[in-house]
Amino acid sequence: MIGEVGRITRAAGVVSFFTLLSRLTGLLRDIIIGYLLGAQGAADAFFVAFRIPNLLRRLTAEGALTAGFIPVFTDYLTNQGKDEAVRIARIIFTFIGILLGVMTLLGMFFAGPLTQLFAPGFLADEEKFRLTVLLTRLMFPYIFFVSLVALAMGVLNSLRHFMAPALSPVLLNLSIIFCAILFAPWMAQPVISLGYGVLLGGIAQLLLQLPYLSRHGFTYAPDFHFKDPALRRLLLLMGPTFFGAAVYQINVLVSTILASMLPEGSVSYLYYADRLLQFPLGIFAVALGTAALPSFSSLVAKKEFGELRSGLSYSLRLVNFISLPSAVGLMVVSVPIFSLLFQRGAFDARATLGAAQALIYFSLALWGFSGAKLVLPVFYAMEDTKTPVRIAFWSFLLNLFSSLILMGKITASPDANALSHAVATLSQYVGFFSLSHGGLALATSISATFNFLALLLILSRRLGQFPLEGLFHSFFHNLFNSLLMALPLLFIVRSVDWVGTEKSFLFHGGIFLLLLVLGISLYLALSFLLRSPEWLLMRDLSTRSKS
Repeated sequence: MIGEVGRITRAAGVVSFFTLLSRLTGLLRDIIIGYLLGAQGAADAFFVAFRIPNLLRRLTAEGALTAGFIPVFTDYLTNQGKDEAVRIARIIFTFIGILLGVMTLLGMFFAGPLTQLFAPGFLADEEKFRLTVLLTRLMFPYIFFVSLVALAMGVLNSLRHFMAPALSPVLLNLSIIFCAILFAPWMAQPVISLGYGVLLGGIAQLLLQLPYLSRHGFTYAPDFHFKDPALRRLLLLMGPTFFGAAVYQINVLVSTILASMLPEGSVSYLYYADRLLQFPLGIFAVALGTAALPSFSSLVAKKEFGELRSGLSYSLRLVNFISLPSAVGLMVVSVPIFSLLFQRGAFDARATLGAAQALIYFSLALWGFSGAKLVLPVFYAMEDTKTPVRIAFWSFLLNLFSSLILMGKITASPDANALSHAVATLSQYVGFFSLSHGGLALATSISATFNFLALLLILSRRLGQFPLEGLFHSFFHNLFNSLLMALPLLFIVRSVDWVGTEKSFLFHGGIFLLLLVLGISLYLALSFLLRSPEWLLMRDLSTRSKS
């Protein structure tokens, strides 16, 4: 098991390091945004406007395009050689570049209707709506640059170069920080500076990839051989994956639509909470999934399914070992982390409590999101993109109805569009709970968990002899350790006033550092004392790798 598992682990370590750097700069970016905008109208406008090209990016680039491209490119690389794989990549780059250019122009032209679709609740506030349209039009070209970045990342990851792709998001964060600090004080609407930062970040990310592509033998030259079988194969793979990614992004769209109809700040609460959730998710799960896809694709191409089962089982056990304590820890320190990092400037105590509520419910999704990041690459490596689509569709329905049930009854303003009135009317009949934006976060968690479990059960039947029983034993073992770890942390958190006006940054920072060190130490000690399977597995892997 050491061979491919060791390669996945080492590659994930590289990605994790640079993803950690990305998350740290992203956290600094969000702190600055919180200071400038808080959780008010301009913040809601920016987050919705940024979400529109971001959703399309995930739909085309990180979703269908990457999932279809890496297995095709890896197959050519493995069986036909590097020169042929590079030729295929040039054709795909040319085709996708033209497609993205058209999509970008259409997005800028139809920025108004897109804003109505994504945030119908903003129609009740004409100034907020106009600002959102302006920001959407300004930031939409970001999708062109960052989708080409994703394609370049697919080439580099397939060639087992992970550093430049993992470092790329750092440039986006630094660009936004740079523009916010340099231009915001001089603008009538400081939020516009963030839009320029997003656009600059997309260009910088693409420029970063080019020298590394060249170093690996890929120099871009337009290739219009669009009848090549490889492009047709990619498009056939992308079709179902596109719809699967679309279903997931519709989940996000639904949450945005519903949040726009809740009290002001709800969109921002969900954004800030999601960003903190992405911290452990990006550092570990996304890194492991990014490293695993080329390895899984290579194992499938070589028909080494025993090694594939071992690699997947090992990776999922690591998900249990890391995501469960992370989720429990985020729930416990939700208020302290927002108070310490964000509560200053326009980000007040109300914003701290609102964002913390969203983070508590979002944290329940960490295990499901992390597991899916590893299971999905196996389906893609096997060139099965239809099964994830079917499961994603049912996950979408579950998310939609859970959101309506959990968010509570809402009302639409008289000048709202037909969609807003329809949602408000339906909520009067099914809104049994009143969790507001927290209900939307909880619905996301329920849907994510269902999606992961359904995919895992289907995949275990296909692979055969998959150790499901050991995997679930690992889950409950690590969950038990996580809950034991949380008890003393919860006692300390409840003994401190985190949102009061008299709080001291040094005192509360010291308490938070204590919570962090104590939590990690307790969990590792419990894992050692209670003989956690993952603890033993990593120890054996480390010992055998050195020998």
